[in-house]
Amino acid sequence: MSEDDPKGFERGLTNYGDKDFSVYLRRSFASSMGYSREVLKKPIVGIANSFSGFNNCHRHFPELVEHVKRGVLLGGGLPIEFPTISLGEVFLSPTSLKFRNLMSMDTEEMIRAQPMDAVVLMGGCDKTVPAQLMGAASADLPAVQLVAGPMMTSRYGEERLGACTDCRRFWGKYRAGEVSDDQINDIEGRLATTSGTCAVMGTASTMACIAETLGMALPGTAAIPAVHADRLRSAEASGFAAARMIDNPIRPSEVITQKSVENAIRVLLALGGSTNAIIHLTAVAGRLGITVSLERLNQLSDETPVLVNLKPVGSHYMEDFFFAGGMGAVLRELKPLLHLDTVSVTGETLGDRLEQDPGYVDRRVIASADEPLEPQGGLVALFGNLAPRGAILKRSAADSTLFEKEGRAVVFTSLEDLAARVDDPDLDIRPDDIMVLQNSGPKSASGMPESGYLPIPKKLSSKGVKDMIRISDARMSGTAFGTIVLHVAPEAAVGGPLALVRTGDRIRLSVSDKRIELLVDDAELARRRSDWTPDIVPAEKRRGYDRLYASEVLQADEGCDFSFLQPVAGAAETDRSASEKEGRLR
Repeated sequence: MSEDDPKGFERGLTNYGDKDFSVYLRRSFASSMGYSREVLKKPIVGIANSFSGFNNCHRHFPELVEHVKRGVLLGGGLPIEFPTISLGEVFLSPTSLKFRNLMSMDTEEMIRAQPMDAVVLMGGCDKTVPAQLMGAASADLPAVQLVAGPMMTSRYGEERLGACTDCRRFWGKYRAGEVSDDQINDIEGRLATTSGTCAVMGTASTMACIAETLGMALPGTAAIPAVHADRLRSAEASGFAAARMIDNPIRPSEVITQKSVENAIRVLLALGGSTNAIIHLTAVAGRLGITVSLERLNQLSDETPVLVNLKPVGSHYMEDFFFAGGMGAVLRELKPLLHLDTVSVTGETLGDRLEQDPGYVDRRVIASADEPLEPQGGLVALFGNLAPRGAILKRSAADSTLFEKEGRAVVFTSLEDLAARVDDPDLDIRPDDIMVLQNSGPKSASGMPESGYLPIPKKLSSKGVKDMIRISDARMSGTAFGTIVLHVAPEAAVGGPLALVRTGDRIRLSVSDKRIELLVDDAELARRRSDWTPDIVPAEKRRGYDRLYASEVLQADEGCDFSFLQPVAGAAETDRSASEKEGRLR
């Protein structure tokens, strides 16, 4: 951005055929909001605020945004807040992932359409951060990600509680008859008691750590609890950093690079982070033409240790992670494996950041690379005739005794079928069987919900069965745990091999070989395929966003983005130049 480029209210003018009139009209209407003529000359930092009454994680955003504004003012900019779609994880039907791409489009287009020189992205709840990063990457305006921060834990008796790993743990006990109705009702009111995202290393916290590793969020800000005063100070610092980038722009395309994406994968593996993060990081990187290869994921996983002892993999919570040293401590342990020449929104390289004093590190929470919790990364991609384009297993949250196993498939053809039969006392299922859920991927009617965490049938859970191999084309919450194979691609709804599995088939899982195989001969599979017909409603028989989603959503290994949102060669620079020149005064 040169000195001659338009700034502030002169950017991106509405076209009336007379640019001077456009500026005159815009300033006159802006004056109705009480801005003085001197203020109207200032450059603008937009604040994309995803507050919503349907998003408990963002309850504190009205306070947080005031501190962002203060930081922008200290940096010499004019802060202007604007709303975007908000995605409250548990309040959306059929699933929040279906609306991630819509939020990314909203974010991108509002950044493009409204006059701003930089933007602060306020998100937190699972899908909001990837949506904002996707939109910002496509718009490519200087941007800083400010995350909501995690909840603080609560208590039930002598136990600490933090949504939602503990909600799943107690729900499992309730289904097994170990917890009474009165107890589960009491626990329900104690699981989530402050603003902020889930208190464990679920998807929200994983994406916050990834945003910091990429360089899109300020160093040290990923793990600050939502209710901590440092969260307010991080908001001020984020606003100030965005204002500084007006004269010295650092665009998302300079921050999100092949190297920083690989660093982010390393961190994801070391955290034992959410499986969802693979989909989201693939989508964010894809907006800039960067491919996330599942084969490369496996290479990195084999040489990246698990270092963080947080639920659902370990025993601690995000507030412990913050006080233990946070992302800075993790990055320093991974330093020999990282690309240190990547740059953040501060203009500082990762190498420069890691030269600073690390401060106190609690080794009960963040292990050293010399004595890791696990020698290999938390996630592994599986391939085979059941998942030709890959599937994901969170091995750090799984039962290692199930890693090399062959078993009989028990198939559920849909979520409705699962709900109707999983607790049927007459269900033919044994502890060493493999549960298979079909038609729950991105193209399915359910839109790839977090249903991969199939409940253990009551007839087994009541007898003490805690884990089984479960396979699906769905996702699972980053707060979940178990030996669960997810994101099978291609999915069943488009005729992937998963659609051909029948109850009684044999399936072999080998984590050491990174394979998932359906032990049915090719001739029989060919016969089944000839009989297979899709049961999803065709896109042309839908309307609105549902139609757009059905026609454009990609598979899990492509990040479940929309095909038309992928970059077009040469278009980004052309769009940017046109946008910046449009508002230039004659």
